[in-house]
Order: sequence, then structure tokens, then C-alpha cells
Amino acid sequence: MKKILCALLLALAATPALHAQTRPAGEVAGPVETSPSDRFMLQNGEVVLMKGQRATSLSKNVLLRNGTKINYKSGIVELPGGKITTLKAGDYVRPNGDIVFGSPASAAQARGDNSVAATAEFSTYTDPRPAPGNAAAMETRLNEMNDKIGLMAQKIGLLNQKISLLSSGSKTADTSALDSQIQAIDAKLK
Repeated sequence: MKKILCALLLALAATPALHAQTRPAGEVAGPVETSPSDRFMLQNGEVVLMKGQRATSLSKNVLLRNGTKINYKSGIVELPGGKITTLKAGDYVRPNGDIVFGSPASAAQARGDNSVAATAEFSTYTDPRPAPGNAAAMETRLNEMNDKIGLMAQKIGLLNQKISLLSSGSKTADTSALDSQIQAIDAKLK
């Protein structure tokens, strides 16, 4: 009797696996051949693969190498951690799984913030300085930018330390040393 019961339980346990293997092909996520400059974007209500300026229709959902899943019919993107967002016009997904938002409203909506107007636009950054005239001037400008990036990384580290200190629950958390270091970095960034 125990052998029959065990066999029955094993058969029942295997049943969901059999159903999972027999899903229709349109539902099965599969890898797509891409290059780093390609992007998956919503076009006419469906996700297409953009290779340069050429759109290629998709016939199945996409599974990217990092585990990101893209539903080709609805534009729903599921990130490896389980977070789900829906692509809007102008948004796209890179082959590495990064999502680039086409407007501040779609970026805000993806993080659950509905306070941003649908008509809001990203402001363009323009470097007011004239373009470098030669290779040495370009090298100098790149070094300046790298220095600023390094300072911003230091500031982020200090801010994370401050957050940890303030989140520790200690009512007497002293952040004055961190605050003065952050102020010194801010002065260098100006």
C-alpha cells in the first residue's frame, strides 16, 4: 500500500512539470540574438527589436541574459528581482536588461510616483564651454570630468554612511564629521 501511495504522489508531483513543458510556443521566453547597441521598444502597441533604425517584429517573449523578461505583446518587463514595469512610448530595454525611460513621467510611473505630469520632458544638458580645440585640451577636459565623477562617488559613499548611521536607531547619532566631509566635496565640485 505504501508503494502505491508513493507512486501516486510521485505521479502527482510530476504533473505540473509536464504542463509547464507543453505551454504554447508564443508564451515561452527565449533568447534573441542581439548586439550591445540594440534595444527592445514599444512600437504600434507591441515590442520590437530595434537594430539601428530597423525594427524586427518579435514572435515570442524575450528572456535576456540577466534574467529580465519582456512580454512582446504587452510591453510588460519583469526584472530579475521580481519588479514589474510596463514600457511606454519612448522607453526601451537594452540587451543587458537596463531600462531607459523616454520621459520623466514614465520613469516616475515605473517607481510608483504619479506626481509627475505626463507632459514633463527631460531637460537637455549642454556644456557651456567651447569644444576643446586639440587633443591635449580634450584630455584635460576628460581628466576634469573623471575627477568630478570620483568626487561624486566619494560623496555617495559618505551619504550611504550617513544613512546607515541615521538608520541604526541611535538617537544620539553624530553625523557632523560626515557632514563636514560632504561639504568639502561639494566645494570641490563647484
